[in-house]
Amino acid sequence: MSRLAKRPIAIPPKTEVSVSGNSFSVKGPKGTLARPMHRAIAVKVTPEGVQVTAMSKSIEARAALGTCAAHVRNMIRGVTEGFQKKLLIEGVGYKWDVQGGKILNLSLGFSHPVKLSIPDGLAVMAEKNTLAISGADKETVGQFAANVRALKKPEPYKGKGIRYEGEVVRRKQGKKAA
Repeated sequence: MSRLAKRPIAIPPKTEVSVSGNSFSVKGPKGTLARPMHRAIAVKVTPEGVQVTAMSKSIEARAALGTCAAHVRNMIRGVTEGFQKKLLIEGVGYKWDVQGGKILNLSLGFSHPVKLSIPDGLAVMAEKNTLAISGADKETVGQFAANVRALKKPEPYKGKGIRYEGEVVRRKQGKKAA
């Protein structure tokens, strides 16, 4: 049983929380998020905050309890503060720019430019070698950042490619000249 799920999750000011049937929704200054909850989990809104409880003592319910509590916590944090991921690009001729707020153009050394459509609810800011992805939904922000990084992962010899800010790329020693 999750220890974090036993405590009620605080609801910050200017945030509205509602539960209807099996669906949980949060509305705040940064947007609105909704998510269906697991069938073995009950979510209640109390004066202390949001309480997530398991409806049975089964292994499935206990396993889903902590996950659902984390989803609720992330949704509340997302609509109040938001989430952000930063990516860095390194390499000669590698660059990116945002076109019209909907398309991310990448030049990654391929014979053609790579174009990615930016999902709804995300704000992408491209600078010289930094890409800032921000939004209310933690999963969408993280998945889009992972999709961009997967286009050109950092290689271990020269470190060229796309990496997260703060990510350490283990470098390998190249061939030795005889």
